[in-house]
Amino acid sequence: MGIFGFRKTQMVTKEQALPGRAEPMPVPATHEVLGSPLRPPYPDGAQVAEFALGCFWGAERKFWQTPGVISTSVGYEGGFTPNPTYEEVCTGATGHAETVRVVFDPAVITYPELLRVFWESHDPTQGMRQGNDIGTQYRSAIFYASPEQAQAARESAAAYQANLTDAGYGDITTSIEQAGEFYFAEDYHQQYLADTKNPNGYCGLGGTGVSCPVGVVRATD
Repeated sequence: MGIFGFRKTQMVTKEQALPGRAEPMPVPATHEVLGSPLRPPYPDGAQVAEFALGCFWGAERKFWQTPGVISTSVGYEGGFTPNPTYEEVCTGATGHAETVRVVFDPAVITYPELLRVFWESHDPTQGMRQGNDIGTQYRSAIFYASPEQAQAARESAAAYQANLTDAGYGDITTSIEQAGEFYFAEDYHQQYLADTKNPNGYCGLGGTGVSCPVGVVRATD
């Protein structure tokens, strides 16, 4: 059992959650690789998508390497503790998942195409874990910013479930929920796997090898 009598694979309640703090984490002004802003305001016409798919180091790199992505950053979302530290999130006592914020140009890449990157970059059937990383912070989640994103997420999940079932996988455990407050992670986590920061860094994020259909529905403004 973890602290406060709960296990790291059990979601903490609001009453059990750590109190956190009012001060946000300081982060660099610009992206280590893309040179774009980490915090708003973002370029005109840009849209935001937020995904949790396990260790956010490797997940962030997957997205910043995707054409049409303007900026990425890592943080914590889906829980209760305001402005948590990484150490607090690791206890399971915040309720947050390690999350990647993706700022993208919808004229270059669509939201359904980002969903394909999300689904194919991890195993969404594992529940409160990804591989050897165990705990609620590693759960799979899509935090939608609009009804159009919500519809696209649900339809892509149904389409991907069919492919996973054909390949012998179980049910998708990914939660699809309205985006709440995104709390930026500490500066050393931002673009952690950039060659200029950790050229030999490693994150064991991996997918199922099952392809995800694209273009089930197109999110619009």
